[in-house]
Amino acid sequence: MKTMDNIGLIQVQAVYSGPEGRLWELIMGEQIHIGGFASSMDLADKANIGSGMKGVDLCCCNGAGMRFLVRFRDVARMQGVDATEKVVEQGRRRCEQEGLSGKIEFTLADVCDSGLEDASADFIWGEDAWCYVVDKQKLIAEAARIVKPGGTIAFTDWIEGKAGLSDTEAERFLSFMKFPNLQNLEGYGNLLTANDCEVVTAADTGRFGPYVDLYLNMLNMQLTYDALKIIGFNTELMQSMAAEMVFMQELAHAGKIAQGLFVARRKK
Repeated sequence: MKTMDNIGLIQVQAVYSGPEGRLWELIMGEQIHIGGFASSMDLADKANIGSGMKGVDLCCCNGAGMRFLVRFRDVARMQGVDATEKVVEQGRRRCEQEGLSGKIEFTLADVCDSGLEDASADFIWGEDAWCYVVDKQKLIAEAARIVKPGGTIAFTDWIEGKAGLSDTEAERFLSFMKFPNLQNLEGYGNLLTANDCEVVTAADTGRFGPYVDLYLNMLNMQLTYDALKIIGFNTELMQSMAAEMVFMQELAHAGKIAQGLFVARRKK
């Protein structure tokens, strides 16, 4: 697992409380994860998420994943946990505007210490967000604690690809993305197994490269002005960020970074 010692929750909160978070939403939509709706549906299908279930979304951000699950998988109730106050407030407003407040609640807390009840959820959900969590061992342990025996832990995340990152590449990528570390397929699988879960699926979705291509095309061909407005029309900053996105694109196509998809069952 690649690690950056000087990145933690404070830096992540700054991203999603400021212009950088708005920029990600501009190019990725409310579902700030690779693949958007199609990725969510794929994960829900593989995890057999369906009618009447109760779930917990760890690192729920603005709650788009929970709104998806309630609307399109007929999930009865969702509880979201996130440590950034601004996105939690935004999520509550959006749920209220869409008439979903009765089925979706938010908890402002560290996802490694959520305060939620033991064995209280049918499934745990996460989409491309656990890469921001410093202690992934505690995160997986918390997920396993909250889910019922026989329940499901289902998530996608940005991971180190099979080709692997050099230390120099990892430092540049993690610094740009404000990731404290980057897990891989085997590492997440081992953490799930160590927390009394049976891994059903652990795979590279193959989406990363094509979607970074899409995001760069959108910024270059359509959303340039919108992006510049978000960052105060700072063209030098825009060029710098674009260079880091191109570097990320190169890593993705080289198989050095990927979107991993994981489904596990907590043993009964």
